[in-house]
Amino acid sequence: MKNYLDFSRPFTLIAPMLGVVSGALTAWGSKHSPHGDQFGWDAVWLVTIAALAAGVLNAASNGINQIYDLEIDRINKPERPLVTGAISRRGAFIWTAVLYVISVSATWLVVWEPGLTWYERLTAPLIKHECFFFYLVAAIFTLIYSVPAFGRTKRLTFGANLTIAIPRGLMLKVAGWSVLASVWHVEPWYIGLCFFLFLIGAASTKDFSDLEGDVEGGCETLPHRFGVRRAAYMIAPCFVVPWLLIPIGVFLKTGDGQAVLSGNPTLLLLFGTSLILWGSYTVYLILRDPEALSTSENHPSWKHMYLMMFWAQVGFALAYLVEF
Repeated sequence: MKNYLDFSRPFTLIAPMLGVVSGALTAWGSKHSPHGDQFGWDAVWLVTIAALAAGVLNAASNGINQIYDLEIDRINKPERPLVTGAISRRGAFIWTAVLYVISVSATWLVVWEPGLTWYERLTAPLIKHECFFFYLVAAIFTLIYSVPAFGRTKRLTFGANLTIAIPRGLMLKVAGWSVLASVWHVEPWYIGLCFFLFLIGAASTKDFSDLEGDVEGGCETLPHRFGVRRAAYMIAPCFVVPWLLIPIGVFLKTGDGQAVLSGNPTLLLLFGTSLILWGSYTVYLILRDPEALSTSENHPSWKHMYLMMFWAQVGFALAYLVEF
């Protein structure tokens, strides 16, 4: 079991779980929340189910990626359980398939309308199961990214980043929002756009240190196709530009005259500024020596990318929950 847990890469499960919790809390604190001021046990259970399902789905994604990246991982990640033979390819397939089924099917119970019994959630009309369909589409995206029969966009320069940024950036926030509120508003999609624009470039950070294995595996990543230095300049704006949308969203109005972002405007401005400054510092680390990205397995920009993602999740939730 330890080998299968290692195969699931537990550390990487934190980000999607946090993203769903953050999205749900942001929805609860927004002007669109149907739950009022009380965060009851009903909401707690919905958020818990969705967050755990996000972690399990990410574990399934990690599994399918390692199954089809086996030859690449022999070069880039020789210590992984599938490479060392600690688990078999057949066992990996079964484990991954079970995780996919559990993660997606569990979200069928997640219907945002308050006051429903579990039976009413189970039998709710198809259109009410917004969260389920977000998870289903996200699962399909992970297959498109890794599996040759589905296209394996990982081998494509821009297709790889796109099939990462859509489910892990845009859809993750909207899926989290759908746990406690309807997504038929511009606000959750606007927030998701921030994360999409961030990951469309930041997702390439790890490609630099994995360059050797990716080349052997036929994956034409940004640094492979354009060279390390040019690729570094291409991804740099994605660490700053997305966060400019936060202060813009405070002042931008919707058709009803209200701000696109309905959280605490002061906190949103401070939060957005902190990410802009942090992103600018990360760009400095990347561009001062782009070649170091391909020679260091754990370049500081990779750490900052993850930490920025965590802070972005927490910051949005705080900006919608704290009033003063």
